[in-house]
Amino acid sequence: MSAVEKRLARGLRVLREDLWTGKADPLPPSVWLRWLPHGLVILVAIGSTIANADQFGDGYNLGTEYALVCALAQGAAVGLALRWPVPAWQLSMVVTVVVAMGARTQLIADHAAFNSPWPWGPPGLVAHAVVLFLLALRVPTRVAAEVFALTALVTWVVQGIIGAANYSSTGMLAVALFAGVILLGSAQRGRREARTQLVEQAGITAEERARRTVLEERNRIARELHDVVAHHMSVISIQAQVAPHLVENPSDELRENLDGIRQNALEALTELRHVLGVLRSENPEDPYGIGAPGTGAAPDAPQPTLDRLDVLVDNTRAAGMKVNTEISGEVLPLPPGVELSAYRIIQEALSNALRHAPGSEVRVELTHFPRGLQIRVINSAPRRPAPPSPGAGHGLLGMRERAAMLGGTLMATETSGGGFTVAAFLPRAGTATLDASAHDDSTPDQLTPDHLTSDHLTSDNSTDSPGERS
Repeated sequence: MSAVEKRLARGLRVLREDLWTGKADPLPPSVWLRWLPHGLVILVAIGSTIANADQFGDGYNLGTEYALVCALAQGAAVGLALRWPVPAWQLSMVVTVVVAMGARTQLIADHAAFNSPWPWGPPGLVAHAVVLFLLALRVPTRVAAEVFALTALVTWVVQGIIGAANYSSTGMLAVALFAGVILLGSAQRGRREARTQLVEQAGITAEERARRTVLEERNRIARELHDVVAHHMSVISIQAQVAPHLVENPSDELRENLDGIRQNALEALTELRHVLGVLRSENPEDPYGIGAPGTGAAPDAPQPTLDRLDVLVDNTRAAGMKVNTEISGEVLPLPPGVELSAYRIIQEALSNALRHAPGSEVRVELTHFPRGLQIRVINSAPRRPAPPSPGAGHGLLGMRERAAMLGGTLMATETSGGGFTVAAFLPRAGTATLDASAHDDSTPDQLTPDHLTSDHLTSDNSTDSPGERS
């Protein structure tokens, strides 16, 4: 088989797969009008059936019963195009050819009206154009082009080769009209697909941005916790080195074990330094990524704890926001990781209030329980509109990541007065989770939206709603 024959066979096979199919492809509802387009198509089908019955019977003298059957088939093709566009086109073409051949006999015999439109009557022309438009809305552009080519070919064969007499030619008008409706339908289909892809891509981009933010926050947490772990490892190393001198006549086994502990601690510190070299921020002025350039802590500065909460609050007040703090419960020592996360959550909540609720009043509540620490940062409604924020919009996600790392919970929502509340519970052990079966007076209530609707800071003259939190 030659190359030309192979290409021809391949083309015919593709054509058969595209056009010899009964696959259902329902017309989707309109975005704004829902089912109105479907209703209009049904009205067109009914109208074309009535008009075709008159054209076929009176115009072509095909007989009442014959004309009615063909008209019903043509109208059914329009209705079928809502769900089966390719079979609807096939039915419409068959009806058109059958009617054209029947009308040709009457035109040649001069039994039909003089100078009748042929081979496409006006109602049949409109009905077939609707079928082609509905087809072009659903099928690929290649299939629509194949359908148009075959329609034009059939029109040329019937009118140009077979021919008739005493008729007004509608072939060129039909081909031009069909080309226009197919182009319009294909353009609408391409626009709908582009819009769908844009929505999907926007969703994927949002998911990737959230995933990247989580990774960045985990990176930042790892950098900060390095200092906490390094501190403990340094203490272990020093204690292991000093311990033999605190015991009179220590045994060789004790010295060997303590030397092993010290050596392992030093090796762990070395590995931590290697990991930290990878995790360090590229900005030397802000190695921990906690502020704008020039405001970050030095690389060797200790990580903040709740002991520095007063400094954080004073800095927030200096920025022009009224902040009140309330600490309740018996203050018990907290693990350094818990204190660091608590500090960062409060810091991010205050930063959000500064950006999204200018002029509001903020209250920071810390409640110590035997099982952990509860944090509540509540701001009232803003006094003035918030300026556009350059933030990434994922500060709340970072706070949730910190709370989840310790086995805690965090919730954030608007208050009934237009303010905003961030509430978190961090277990003291850093790994426990709240369990209803173990609920007692030593554990705060589960965080629910009811706990986050405090509006005792709202003002009667504050009506602006806070912007979306980062």
